[in-house]
Amino acid sequence: MPFAPFVGVNHHGQSILLGCGLILREDTDSFVWLFKTWVACMSGCSPNAIITDQCRAMQNAISIVFPNARHRWCLWHLLKKVPEKLKGYDDYEPIKWDVLSVAYDSLTKEEFEKNWGNLINKYHLEANEWLSGLYDERHRWAPAFVKDVFWAGMSTTQRSESMNAYFDGYVHSNTTLKEFVEQYENALRKKVEKEDEEDAHCFNKQIKNVSPYGFEDQFQDAYTLAKYKDFQARVTGKIACNFTSMKVVDDGISKVEIEEDIKVGEKGILKTVTFHVCYNEESKESNCTCRLFESKGIVCKHIVMVWSRKKLNEVPEKYILQRWSKNVRRSHTMVKVSYANWESKPEWRRYDYMLVAFRKAAEKAMDSEAKSKRVVAKLQEAEVENEVCEEECLGDRPMSIDIVDEIISSEEKKIPVGDPIKRRRKGRPPVNRKQPRIEKIIRKIKQSSKNGKASRGNAKSMTVYLSTCNY
Repeated sequence: MPFAPFVGVNHHGQSILLGCGLILREDTDSFVWLFKTWVACMSGCSPNAIITDQCRAMQNAISIVFPNARHRWCLWHLLKKVPEKLKGYDDYEPIKWDVLSVAYDSLTKEEFEKNWGNLINKYHLEANEWLSGLYDERHRWAPAFVKDVFWAGMSTTQRSESMNAYFDGYVHSNTTLKEFVEQYENALRKKVEKEDEEDAHCFNKQIKNVSPYGFEDQFQDAYTLAKYKDFQARVTGKIACNFTSMKVVDDGISKVEIEEDIKVGEKGILKTVTFHVCYNEESKESNCTCRLFESKGIVCKHIVMVWSRKKLNEVPEKYILQRWSKNVRRSHTMVKVSYANWESKPEWRRYDYMLVAFRKAAEKAMDSEAKSKRVVAKLQEAEVENEVCEEECLGDRPMSIDIVDEIISSEEKKIPVGDPIKRRRKGRPPVNRKQPRIEKIIRKIKQSSKNGKASRGNAKSMTVYLSTCNY
């Protein structure tokens, strides 16, 4: 059966599984059912952006179920068809490199339109239906048309493909549905363990700053190790950038021109590309034509260069995304699952205790609209009060497990686990025969010799005993 995983990115930049489905066929109706069922499992939360291959059935289903989501085609799947579609041309090699250059090096939509037109005219490709179809759907794949949307650093379905490879170590084509559920949980357990390890590293390790600027401390305090390393790469990467000019274009707004040396092509030829950064002196807000922050959520090296030139000690909070924070709390981590030791963390126990109290209040108020609104209003008031006096709140102290157990009803308690079923162990069964005294003495002498405690007397007595035994 086709395995359809929903893959996302966590705050460490790791691939996480947001669910999966097994479908009978890959048509529009099957994908519509799959997407609707998945959204229901996600409490009605639809994605803002989706990356898939060029499957027409999936595209139709996305337009039906996720009409407001930005749908993007996998750039790798698309460009790997270049040899198949263009191999017949005499100028195939230069055509291939020009197609890649137009796709990757066009910074703006206007630049893409110009470069694409030059490509078609230069090689007389007006009759090529594949290229014509790509141009008609350019808003689905061309980086210049999609970089204004947040993609968490993804441009291909590589994470989905790697997730499929990851599951190859757990399931195969002959796996039954029952085994699949068990192995699926084992695979998720491994993912959770890796994320927990990274969470622990974020609070126990620290990476040294590479610059003297105060804004780097902001990112160091807020971001996970992986994302802070990503930001540091932008700080060190500005060595390839040159500050060329800066002029005031409006009241308090400056336009900075920065040139960057970039390696392009198979041979890594250096090419100088010009970027423009608009900087607001009053609000400290910055926008770059590369649009890296908008698409990946990490400030680009061009903005960092402007910040360093301005010697900023602090930057606006909008540039430090909660998305990459090491203190982030995500709702799905509070869902009880078999592969997580729910009882091991006191905060989970307190969460469970509060859910029981909330459920009782909801059950009593559900029969009246007025009661329901009053309960919700009280909860909202408590939420505001908790934010104001979070550090002074007595509830921040660990609650005794005994108190929690008294409050949680019997049906909420964990079912006692009895003794495991005794099963026959692998290997030779234990021997129950009566052992002669000679075997016991030999085993005892061998054990003492192995530990370096054997003596000559023991060896001599053994020799004497063996010589006097009759068999």
